[in-house]
Amino acid sequence: MPLLSISDFDTDYQSTFEENDIKGMDVYGEGDGEKFGTVKDILVDEQGNFRYFVIDVGFWIFGKKVLLPVGRARIDRNAHRVYAKGLTKEQADRLPEYTEGMTADYDYEERVRRVYRTEASLDASAPLDPASTAAMMGTATPTSYNRDTYTYEHDRDLYDTSTHSDRTIKLYEERLIASKQRRKTGEVAIGKHVETETERVSVPIEKERVVIERITPTDAGRAVAPGEVDFHEGEVARVEVYEEVPDIHKEAFVREEVRVKKVVEQETVEAQETIRREELDIDTDGRPVISDQ
Repeated sequence: MPLLSISDFDTDYQSTFEENDIKGMDVYGEGDGEKFGTVKDILVDEQGNFRYFVIDVGFWIFGKKVLLPVGRARIDRNAHRVYAKGLTKEQADRLPEYTEGMTADYDYEERVRRVYRTEASLDASAPLDPASTAAMMGTATPTSYNRDTYTYEHDRDLYDTSTHSDRTIKLYEERLIASKQRRKTGEVAIGKHVETETERVSVPIEKERVVIERITPTDAGRAVAPGEVDFHEGEVARVEVYEEVPDIHKEAFVREEVRVKKVVEQETVEAQETIRREELDIDTDGRPVISDQ
């Protein structure tokens, strides 16, 4: 059965597989530490076993993607890197190009494996089974395996990650994290309204009135000299009369001011939770030498 992209095999793979963060990791050579590519995808078989990393080797060959068997990769999660064992620029140039959406079937895998088997012949430390050795030397017979009998055990060094000498176990612990969230607990609205009342006021006013008095002079009956007499009509005495009129009106005054402000009061809230921590258990068989660093 052709290989599948991990996202096609399981659309929710990021919550299923621990390796959900491998995509996007930079790829370095394990020997020289040179960066030459980036992980673009992961190919799995029909059981969901990881078989290849799709590597964009743009640092070497612009725009080309090749397959790196998982047995030739070492993942360093702390550095966010994948180290490729033995992959060279010349080897990447000989590998068949992988394009997105293509069918990675048995024939395509054989073309990929043929390059890595040839490269393995230069590495005396790479364990090869007889079938792989025969194929590498060009002496493989049609009866060694075919598309119906081939299993990934024929190329254990390409797919078996347990052959790596370095293994990483992460120990986790829980920590009680105290944080604060600001939330609304209420609201105070302050406004104004108008109240009415009837108020009485008294204003004293003055009014003028004319008083006419007729009196008898002390020299009444005395004869008046002819030259003092002035008889004529139309003589008028005018007297202006005034009075006060009340002027009552309303005026607005500032009675008081209301200031609105907030003050912050602090208090300490204590909480208690049970947290967990992983500790390392080491079981030994025989008398191995263990160095705890």
